[in-house]
Amino acid sequence: MKVALLSFAHVHAATYIQLLRDRSDIELIVTDPDAEPGDPTRGKTLADELGVTYCADYEEALAERPRAVIITSENTRHRHLVERAAAAGAHILCEKPLATTEEDARAMIDACEQAGVSLMTAYPVRFHPAFTALRHSTTDGSLGRLLSVHGVNNSSPPALERSWFTDPALSGGGAIIDHTVHIADLIDVLLDGEQPTHVYAVANEHLSPAHDGAAGGVETAGLITLTYPRGLVTTIDCSWSHPATHPTWGGLTLTCVTERALVEFDAFPPLLTGYDTPHATPRWEPAATDLDAAMLNSFLKAARTGQRAHPDGHAGLRTLRIVLAAYESLRTGQPATITAA
Repeated sequence: MKVALLSFAHVHAATYIQLLRDRSDIELIVTDPDAEPGDPTRGKTLADELGVTYCADYEEALAERPRAVIITSENTRHRHLVERAAAAGAHILCEKPLATTEEDARAMIDACEQAGVSLMTAYPVRFHPAFTALRHSTTDGSLGRLLSVHGVNNSSPPALERSWFTDPALSGGGAIIDHTVHIADLIDVLLDGEQPTHVYAVANEHLSPAHDGAAGGVETAGLITLTYPRGLVTTIDCSWSHPATHPTWGGLTLTCVTERALVEFDAFPPLLTGYDTPHATPRWEPAATDLDAAMLNSFLKAARTGQRAHPDGHAGLRTLRIVLAAYESLRTGQPATITAA
């Protein structure tokens, strides 16, 4: 099956390429025409380093008639590429957040539905077997009602690798738009798509000052409180709080309080921590399932069979509406209301 990856802008692009390039069932083609000339981390230079077939631009890549397309561009460019890929008849996996405006997200969903192709949002943590167990334990009734959820998604500032993450014209915002969506999606699964009624957000820019080159006027730390119709309250810590010297890129945890128990989920628990010698370099070996590989397998299966891919574009829209409400709350200093879709 022919698969095209459009843009290397996102930090996950190289990971997806490495997972797909050696598969005997995949013919992978890639393109990154928006890369700055001479950038060794993007464009044909990176494609050659990774040993994959490179196309000069999006037109050339889509002219190859790929059955599946993976979009890893800057956030505000998602809509344009999704619409082009859908028009070419490709099933689509789009990096999160799905879009930066509700209008764009709905247009992307409509384009894919009209073209008869799947639109999947890149939420790999859904595929963690421990999250599957968490969902079962909190929804089978054995632990009583779910009372609250506290989610944490922290990392080093992604602008350390890709400066566009702190350019609102390309990213749509900072840590809130980057990290809220992963936790919001897991809560969305636990609550079967129920939307909150009110969203309250606080944020600051203190963790990565602009003079470090890691921030440029966007929020780098945030805390969001969500209230649901059933009375449940959840919180999301979505901060870029890890320093560049931290031994891991990031981490994601959920703490669920039920009537009878407290249930915790750690998506990336360390298997081994310590220091290499002789330079005392921090060492960390992950114990988790390769979530990106699991997500790609699910997407490719859906593309082959024509089945609907999950999490779909509607899941991406629901989480985006939470992000947009959080930014509205930041603007007003008051809780923002989410109306029924």
